[in-house]
Formats: sequence, structure tokens, C-alpha cells
Amino acid sequence: MKKILVVIDMQNDFIDGALGTKEAVAIVPKAAEKISLYPGDCVIATRDTHQPNYPETSEGRHLPVVHCIEGTKGWEIREELQKLLTDAVILNKPSFGSLELPETVKRLAGDEEFELELIGLCTDICVVSNALLLKAAFPEVPIRVDAACCAGVTPDSHRAALQTMRMCQIEIAE
Repeated sequence: MKKILVVIDMQNDFIDGALGTKEAVAIVPKAAEKISLYPGDCVIATRDTHQPNYPETSEGRHLPVVHCIEGTKGWEIREELQKLLTDAVILNKPSFGSLELPETVKRLAGDEEFELELIGLCTDICVVSNALLLKAAFPEVPIRVDAACCAGVTPDSHRAALQTMRMCQIEIAE
């Protein structure tokens, strides 16, 4: 069975930039270790991608912290992780979930049976959004989230998102 890793938004702004947290910084080595366990052509990474008009968008009005502006240092995937993603498919997404992600998974899987594992940031926004999109697209595919390789906006919201995913039949590895 083919195993595909999805690395969600491991970008500088979410690690130690505009929206960074100590929990996000702490998962970087674990995320690097996890990425190194997968063949490069079985990894998909997403980048939260905004434009300079971010404050004028719906998200910007609800979350008025400018972050992940395309082409900036904050938008880039953390350097030590980017080095491990040379053969990965990178998807830019303008919002929490990526509608391209299920199509990309299908393309990578080909005709093989597959399972998915997700890691990344932020558990309570983009990880949960993409996990639920993938569960809707692939209801019979095993989907797992490695909680040790995720961090939320707060520890409480991280735990709440993990519980939400559990309730939607996504396996949580802790």
C-alpha cells in the first residue's frame, strides 16, 4: 500500500514569525524526522499563500495579522524542512483548505491503494481543514494525523482540533 505524507503549512510565519508559537518551533525537528521517513515523491506540502491585499480579504478582516505574503521570508517553508522536500509536490493555497490536494493525492496514488498521514500547522485551522477535505474525498482511505508533528494556535485549540478529527474517523497518533 502506498503511503503519502501531507505536510501542512510548515512556513516561517507559523513557526517563529508573525503567527509563530513555541509549540510550533518545538515540532520542527519531529517534522523533519517524519518527512525523512517518506520517499520524496510520496510527499505533498502546502503553503498558505496570501497577497499584499490580505488585510482587505475576508480572512484578513477576521485575522488581522499579515502573514505568508507570497515571496516573503515568512511565506517560505522552514529551511531545514524545505531541504527535505526537493522531490515533493508543493501546493500554494489561498485559504485554510486546498481544493487541489485531493486531486494531487489521486495523481500520486495512481492505481495503487494508499493511506495518508498529515503533519503541520496549525492543527486547529489548516490541518483540520485539509484532513476533513481529504476524509470527504476518500472516505474509505485510512487517514492519520501525527499529533506530535502538529501545533495549534494554542494548546487547548490543538487538543480540540484533534478531538474533532477523531470524531470524524481520522486516526490520531499521539
